[in-house]
Amino acid sequence: MGVLEIEQFICRSDNIGVLIHDPVNNLTAAIDAPEEAPILAALQRHGWKLDYIFTTHHHHDHVEANFALKQKFGLTIYGPHSEADKIPEIDVTLNDGDSFQLGQFEVQVLSTPGHTKGEISYYIPQSKVAFTGDTLFSLGCGRLLEGTPQQMFKSLRVLTALPADTAIYCGHEYSASNARFALTIDPDNEALQQRAAEITRLRANDQLTLPTSMAQELATNPFLRASDAQIRAHLSMTDASDEQVFTRIRALKDNF
Repeated sequence: MGVLEIEQFICRSDNIGVLIHDPVNNLTAAIDAPEEAPILAALQRHGWKLDYIFTTHHHHDHVEANFALKQKFGLTIYGPHSEADKIPEIDVTLNDGDSFQLGQFEVQVLSTPGHTKGEISYYIPQSKVAFTGDTLFSLGCGRLLEGTPQQMFKSLRVLTALPADTAIYCGHEYSASNARFALTIDPDNEALQQRAAEITRLRANDQLTLPTSMAQELATNPFLRASDAQIRAHLSMTDASDEQVFTRIRALKDNF
């Protein structure tokens, strides 16, 4: 069995384009389609053709290139069933618990609403990778543009149930701003301090900070750490529920 090949690159200003490639079957998928030119450039670098787009949610900065890429490659576009009417050129609609094949690799569909009402994430267990769109970011989570704090809290719990060594690929390069905010919530966390310093170094050299790992996020991401005693004390929410603490952190980030 071949190893899943993954290429990531900046699109637009801070979207992260991702290509995944099955070398045995010579099949390639894009996770979302933020911008045509960088995707075409990445394909050309590797000599790949594009067979699929796996859409996480309907926002324009994730589907902008759907039409152009479909016209060029005749590819198949997958995406969340509940957002199908908002996703250009969609062919296959997906629901929570569905699975399908990218050549030799099984792709599992996880319902992760909150940022939008129907967002989904893609998990490939054989390769220990998850593509979380705008639900889970490095040191952050998506803004609640359509969903509720309760939905996002539940979605993050779905993702944190993945194995700790799962590599997490996100939809945007937000790590630097997320690190600055995280340090206001969890200032004494040494693992977070080290991660923030690493992010500063990577961005100073124009390098991406992704992928992250689930283990790293559990240790450093305040949105996944609502049960942490230090965070609760810092927020004066010692007796609150985890969901209430999460909701407070999300509200603070909105105003950061």
